Amino acid sequence: MRISIVTPTLNSEKTMLQCINSINNQTIKNIEHVIVDGVSTDNTLEIIRKNSNANLKVISEKDKGIYDAMNKGIRYSTGDIIGILNSDDRYADIKILKKVKDAFETNKCDIVYGDINIVKNNTVLRYWRAGKFEKGSFFKGWHPPHPAFFVTKKVYEKYGYFRTDMSLAADFEFMLRVLEKETLKFEYLNEVVVNMSFGGATTGSIRNIVNGNRQCVRAFNVNGFRPPHFYSILRYLPKIKQFISRSR
Repeated sequence: MRISIVTPTLNSEKTMLQCINSINNQTIKNIEHVIVDGVSTDNTLEIIRKNSNANLKVISEKDKGIYDAMNKGIRYSTGDIIGILNSDDRYADIKILKKVKDAFETNKCDIVYGDINIVKNNTVLRYWRAGKFEKGSFFKGWHPPHPAFFVTKKVYEKYGYFRTDMSLAADFEFMLRVLEKETLKFEYLNEVVVNMSFGGATTGSIRNIVNGNRQCVRAFNVNGFRPPHFYSILRYLPKIKQFISRSR
């Protein structure tokens, strides 16, 4: 099985090289890296050009947001396994993608996911231990970290892509859809897969936090579920614990 990694980016000159190297340094080779650039105006495209190789593909055009960019990259990808790595994130070590590939091949599964560290200035602020999914987990405030979430391309083709009408929670809705709504085979990697940079649209302002919570509640509705009472509170309880216990 071949892996494709999709990286949406816009004006990421400070972190783009780190992201590219994180993929190029993996122990397995022939990893397709699809970068979807929203027409950067800094040196992002120049950095990509200088570090280009046969497995790196670039789309540079205006998009309708990050999830539209992800969808473009997924459709353009030729791999059997699709992962999303944002331009300011990196894989935890050089063997991660081999372990992901082995998990898919050994277990014949549709989904593989693991844990992440959320870091700032090389300091771990939060260790997000996903744990094993059980039906109903999303209703208790649980969900896996999307940067460490891999699915086969066939899953996207059969069950759909990211909803671009959910600008802050399309990844949450997609994971809820393929884990809670559908009965797909998954494997949990009990280790840190990605070091994710602290920040992001959903935590950028109080307004975004409120709107993100509303979209998560809507995600239940569009999949035919009744959202849990006080879900906006439930979803933050695991996060508080993870900030307190910041190391594996």
